[in-house]
Amino acid sequence: MTTKRSTIYLDADLHRALKLKAVATSRSLSELVNEAVRKSLEEDTEDLAAFEERVAEPLISYDEMVKRLKRDGYI
Repeated sequence: MTTKRSTIYLDADLHRALKLKAVATSRSLSELVNEAVRKSLEEDTEDLAAFEERVAEPLISYDEMVKRLKRDGYI
């Protein structure tokens, strides 16, 4: 895997927590940050895929959605 160098600025508390986790897990700060960013982007990808799957669904009004949620016991 090709890597690129980048400068990021972290809150002091976050940096301290990452350093502690890195030591506790025998991993580098870069590994932890890469993993966190990758997971965040995967969640975005999953959300976008869900939107794409539902693009053909008919639109309903807010009031209709509330009725359905009540009917199905969600609210």
